[in-house]
Amino acid sequence: MRTVANLGLATLLTLSTLSFAQSQTPTQSQPADTPAPQPSDSAKAPTPAELKAAKAKVAAKSDSLPSPGEALDPHIKAGSEDDVNSVGNRNIGGRGMGNWYSTNWEISNGKQYSMEIEKSAHMITDPVVVEYVNRVGQNIVKNSDCKVPFTIKVIDSDEINAMALPGGFFYVNSGLILAADEEAELAGVMAHETAHVCAHHAAREMTRMNYIQIGQVPLIIFTQGSWTGYGIYEAAQLAVPITFLQFSRNFEGEADWLGLQYMYKSGYDPQAFIQFFEKIDALEKHKPGTLAKVFADHPQTPDRIARSEDEIATIMPARPDYVVSTSEFDDIKTRLARIENKRKLNDKKDGNKPTLRRVGSGSGNNDPNNPASSTDDRPTLGRRN
Repeated sequence: MRTVANLGLATLLTLSTLSFAQSQTPTQSQPADTPAPQPSDSAKAPTPAELKAAKAKVAAKSDSLPSPGEALDPHIKAGSEDDVNSVGNRNIGGRGMGNWYSTNWEISNGKQYSMEIEKSAHMITDPVVVEYVNRVGQNIVKNSDCKVPFTIKVIDSDEINAMALPGGFFYVNSGLILAADEEAELAGVMAHETAHVCAHHAAREMTRMNYIQIGQVPLIIFTQGSWTGYGIYEAAQLAVPITFLQFSRNFEGEADWLGLQYMYKSGYDPQAFIQFFEKIDALEKHKPGTLAKVFADHPQTPDRIARSEDEIATIMPARPDYVVSTSEFDDIKTRLARIENKRKLNDKKDGNKPTLRRVGSGSGNNDPNNPASSTDDRPTLGRRN
């Protein structure tokens, strides 16, 4: 993309130079009676309208997202994180020096946290919505590097958020589904969260904290029996649960890199990933508090967006077509919006909200056409006289 944009700018500068040269008067070395050379038809100066159009064309090329395979790298190492064709056969972040924890540890801890979430959160139980979101997510998991089965559920929350716990326990907020304009945008966020599980980021983050704790052991021994040593140990212990689901910038960048590959392998347009994160970033600036804190803590910074654009152009071969959205996605959004509206109408937590009451209810019956008792507020039809 950058090569095309630079070429267009060079062409524009060439046209401007020609226009400037043709507007100059003859130099002093020329005889006064010597006519100035006339430009040929092929070198005719561009009009102001043509220059403006050329500038607009260059700007449009510079602002557009890169297309897959636009600058494909022919030197991608087979089996590396850059090799899209090896997705599913790679062991990214597996057990070793950087990851002390087993898959069983990830599953048991993820299950424990999932039980806590489902105790406190209100879940969407509509079978049509749940089945659709699960199908989209399982398609991404099938085209990923994950080695664990996924359990995918929907939380009834207005926050734009999704969360994947270690071991494959995945939660999508209804607010995220309603904020997405296309199925590919929803798939992009789900692919990013799936990548956290596939790359064992929770276990690797815990391992990193263990290294820090081991490094602090000499300080604790040296100051044992004093408040200083106790304070260091206590701080180290408290930091472990805080970092369980909040990852470093490097891990977030890796989740971007892998998530784009997973949605691409699943058939989706990878450009939707960048478009959605740019959109919600603008939404958060316009209306603070829209995003969940997890998203707000790890924004799509310009360098992360630039890296994602580079990934799309250099490691993803072009395809004839991509999934952008489906009619089923639109139907699910409409169905989910009805569920959300019904939930808000039935929410009795705020007693100051206005309520509607039928005329026939209460101590008296003011409807002359309703012969029913005042204790029965069901609507009835009265016969005309």
